Amino acid sequence: MMNIAVLVSGGGTNLQALIDAQNRGEIKNGKITCVVSSNPDAYALERAENNNIATKIVNRKDYDDRAAYTADVRDALLDAKADLVVYAGFMTILDEQIVEAFPNKMMNVHPALIPSFCGKGFYGLHVHDAVLASGVKLTGATVHFVTEDCDAGPIIIQKAIDVKNDDTSQTLQKRVMEECEWKILPKAVSLFCEGRIKIIGNKTEII
Repeated sequence: MMNIAVLVSGGGTNLQALIDAQNRGEIKNGKITCVVSSNPDAYALERAENNNIATKIVNRKDYDDRAAYTADVRDALLDAKADLVVYAGFMTILDEQIVEAFPNKMMNVHPALIPSFCGKGFYGLHVHDAVLASGVKLTGATVHFVTEDCDAGPIIIQKAIDVKNDDTSQTLQKRVMEECEWKILPKAVSLFCEGRIKIIGNKTEII
């Protein structure tokens, strides 16, 4: 049984999707054993506590530089004996120390179809603002492995939805979360824990 650690910063809706999937028996050979938050006031911490999941706060505001912060997050994950680290609305970019400690063992869900609308500055509603401004007819979400380059790691799963003519950034964000993120993130986590993801260069193969 693999130990799954989840990194959070806010409300924790993706964490809740993982918890719900786990409670339904959809995450095979893995269990969420630790939630680490960059924000002491994150509602995600309450979600974890309500489900008897251990929590740890590593407050970004207590650190002057990214290297020191990354080192403490890394150490918290190592202490938790994490086999898989899931970024679920974690709003801090960590440095290479974390990638070196957990190579091909970290995944993130991004609210767009990578390689479009991703990278530095593309987070939260900024992503959906850009999608709507571009006029694309499809958007969605991507689960990918985390590497040193932001949103550039091997893609595991993607799911698309239509962009509607009357969509706002808020309505699009809600639909991408509910119809894409909450479905593919637990699936990707289970695939990892089952040992069914093969990485070939910057691509993945589901076996």
